[in-house]
Amino acid sequence: MAKVRLKSGYKTAAWQRKEGKNPEGGLNAKGRAAYNKQTGGNLKAPQPEGGPRKKSFCARMGGVKGPMKKPNGEPTRKALALKKWKC
Repeated sequence: MAKVRLKSGYKTAAWQRKEGKNPEGGLNAKGRAAYNKQTGGNLKAPQPEGGPRKKSFCARMGGVKGPMKKPNGEPTRKALALKKWKC
């Protein structure tokens, strides 16, 4: 896990902390920017309207193992992402 150096010490990147995550699922703009900067990636915002990125995402995420709800009844990050993309 890569850490960012600050004057007060080290801190994990925004995409790994709550401030970089969207409460409705996925990453917010700050989280995507931090991920792209750290990894050299090119994450883009969700494409819920349709298109090739939506088809690919839904096909990949739909097959991921794991529960859709936490033991306390709240939806998991996986469930939130699928809902955000309208899969």
